[in-house]
Amino acid sequence: MESKLITISKKVCLLGDFAVGKTSLVRRFVYNRFDDQYLSTIGVKVSRKTVVVPRENDIIELTMMLWDLAGSQEFDNVRASYLRGAAGAVLVCDLGRGKTIDGLPVYVEELYKINPSAHITIAANKVDLIAPPQLEIAQIEQMATRLNLPFFLTSAKLDAGVEDLFRQLGKLLAG
Repeated sequence: MESKLITISKKVCLLGDFAVGKTSLVRRFVYNRFDDQYLSTIGVKVSRKTVVVPRENDIIELTMMLWDLAGSQEFDNVRASYLRGAAGAVLVCDLGRGKTIDGLPVYVEELYKINPSAHITIAANKVDLIAPPQLEIAQIEQMATRLNLPFFLTSAKLDAGVEDLFRQLGKLLAG
């Protein structure tokens, strides 16, 4: 059987508290760049990257439309409108700030209300900064188990786990 090329596009939202590294993860994945300067996202910034994902006998050319959503509470009211049409999401928490894991169930609930079939992964970010991390790996595992979601330890700065995170999400989206 001959494999065929299938082209699809999916919207993916990055969700998490302010300064957890959502923008840095997108910048590393899309442009293979990292910048130490913190710039707060206002509203939403959309980027795109196309990845090739194998699926059975087919080859999927998946364009991920990455919606980097502001993490501040000022944007809570408009977040629902940004989530419409999202096929997936990356929930980001900061290993150096334990409180950032607390909001993950709220983001999951918001997304599932709008799109119950969305595929979600967790990025426990900034693994490079902390020794030992404020958030223990066991806490991340417990939260991931509770939410029934896969998780990845990431560092946008060191380019650790970023490609794996997005490729795994891509496989789920293309499946």
